[in-house]
Amino acid sequence: MNKKITAGSFLLFSPWVFADGLSIDEITVYGRGVPLIGQAISASEGRISQQDIAIRPLLRTGEILESVPGLVATQHSGSGKANQYFLRGFNLDHGTDFATFVDAMPVNMRSHGHGQGYTDLNFIIPELVSGIHYKKGPYSADVGDFSGAGSADIATTNTVGNKIALGLGEDDFYRTLATGQAALAQGNFIYGVEYQTYQGPWDAIAEDLSKKNLWLKQVWSRGKDEYALTLMAYDNSWNSADQIPQRAVEQGLISYLGSIDPSVGGESSRYSLSGNLRREINEDTRLHAHVYGIRYKMNLWSNFSYFTEPEGDQFQQTDNRNLYGGDAAVTRVTHFAHSDMLNTLGMQLRYDDIDKVGLLHTAKRTLLNPIRTDAVAELSNSLYWKNTLALTPALRSSLGARYDYFSFSVTPLTAEDLESLAHNGGRRSAAITTGSAALIYTLNKQQEIYTSVGQGFHSNDARGVTIKSDPRNSEPIASVDPLIKTLGYELGWRGNFAETLNTSIALWHLAIDSELIYVGDEGITEDTGIGSSREGVEVTAYYHLAPTWTLDMEYAYTHARFDTELDGSRSIPGALRQVLTTGINWQATDQFFADLKWRHFAGYPLDSGESAEGSDLLNLRMGYKVDSRLKLTLDILNLLNSKDHDVEYFYPSQLAGESEPVADHHYHAFEPRTARLYLEWKFF
Repeated sequence: MNKKITAGSFLLFSPWVFADGLSIDEITVYGRGVPLIGQAISASEGRISQQDIAIRPLLRTGEILESVPGLVATQHSGSGKANQYFLRGFNLDHGTDFATFVDAMPVNMRSHGHGQGYTDLNFIIPELVSGIHYKKGPYSADVGDFSGAGSADIATTNTVGNKIALGLGEDDFYRTLATGQAALAQGNFIYGVEYQTYQGPWDAIAEDLSKKNLWLKQVWSRGKDEYALTLMAYDNSWNSADQIPQRAVEQGLISYLGSIDPSVGGESSRYSLSGNLRREINEDTRLHAHVYGIRYKMNLWSNFSYFTEPEGDQFQQTDNRNLYGGDAAVTRVTHFAHSDMLNTLGMQLRYDDIDKVGLLHTAKRTLLNPIRTDAVAELSNSLYWKNTLALTPALRSSLGARYDYFSFSVTPLTAEDLESLAHNGGRRSAAITTGSAALIYTLNKQQEIYTSVGQGFHSNDARGVTIKSDPRNSEPIASVDPLIKTLGYELGWRGNFAETLNTSIALWHLAIDSELIYVGDEGITEDTGIGSSREGVEVTAYYHLAPTWTLDMEYAYTHARFDTELDGSRSIPGALRQVLTTGINWQATDQFFADLKWRHFAGYPLDSGESAEGSDLLNLRMGYKVDSRLKLTLDILNLLNSKDHDVEYFYPSQLAGESEPVADHHYHAFEPRTARLYLEWKFF
């Protein structure tokens, strides 16, 4: 039986499971409020609609991922740099164990200049996102690399209003956005143009952000078939107020909004062309296919340890690459032993052609000497199979298997005085097979319970895979394993009651073969060679108090430990123990709305037995529709003007005048309370 749910505007093509059988259909769902009974394979899977994103106050674009329950997006640098993410006891750095896609294009960058899995979402225009499908844990066979903690599929919209939006705020914040659509070439043409500038609240540095985004999308629909071609162009430059040492503030050298090195910052660009195909081959079979090409550049200047070297410790990380790939999957409904069965066979291909990735010693963005630069070619081929079987009217199973093959090629681009490091290059290949399984029992139309188990993995930086000596001092160094496997399992329950309460509970465990940790004085992640385990509980609840009031609550508790001690402790640095996000939304009429969001995370362990403070952040968004064309929106970010820390580390650094490095807390404070007003005008 085919079934269509139309409760909003988040369009998604997906296999659905019902008590009376399986079907493939195009469905429309509305974010948090729609039950996932009959769809999900775990209690921690969910969907977020454009409406959910539109009411959320945002300081930075990457914070749209905070709509994933339990995920925290922080920043320790300028607005143009990728956010730093935390989820399920992982300091994900910039995305190492959380896979992110936009219209099936991978966002995580392999063997990136700043960090493995680097996930920069600044090219996103939030108003052109139709929804996000998130899956926590490694239970889905169609997600491979970076899948340990979970994944998020961000879908762009196929329809948008014709409007111009102007934003202005404190610290010289300005944003202009134009979106629209028109009939073109027997299809629908969609566009979005964004320009944003920002100087920031910092004492010693003007952020001087200059962000430009262009999205063009052409969609053709023929019955149940759909074809889309999308062009995205993004360019950005900025200065950074990086994390600062606590002692510098206590000694009065700088304020909590100050900087030690005001010359750090970055520039980045991303240009992509992608094509998507969704076709009905026959009544029981559907084909999905995607192809993409991406041109990406980044230059990032950082300084975390300041003056341990006579000329200063500033370094430049550079990345210049082309990325090509695609995937195809066929989904078919058949029958097995008088039961409906759905099978998906898929393949994925990705090739990172990195012209130059490097680490350079600089001062005030001027090159002093290269530390290491390389050309990298990294190829992966993947095959996967997913199976869903209706065992009984109430019980269904989900099985998955996946095979990934990787090849790594590293060619050092050495200066004459570094030719001795040429042996750090080379070729290597590796393969990995992973599997997943789930049993889902439908108690009734309102409740479902889940048992899920699965394997995931992340790839390591190709330079670490082939390395033989430290590029800084030529001392021998061990290479890392190319692919690191994770194993997770989860027990969960989901309920949706009278369209009033939508809630879920998940008990989960995740083990990883080798843990990555953040190295503050180098701005990179490092493979410890030590395994780890994490377990926790997650609770979500979205409650409609009345037609005009909605309460939401998302709570996550995690216990994270190394398998053996590292530097005398089994605590994992950066593993957030408790995260709570709660809010209240008021939608009085079509004219007024307000959304208040509070995010809290408790203190967490750092290196050397130290601990970071917790933080509390309160944001408010209010909107008023003057008439059918004009809408006003006001954001008040950091409503209580908290001076809590956005992120915190513990490592040695050396200030000017100090004779040796001093181990200290380093942090990046919340930006002070700021107001931003947006005017949106629909022109037809």
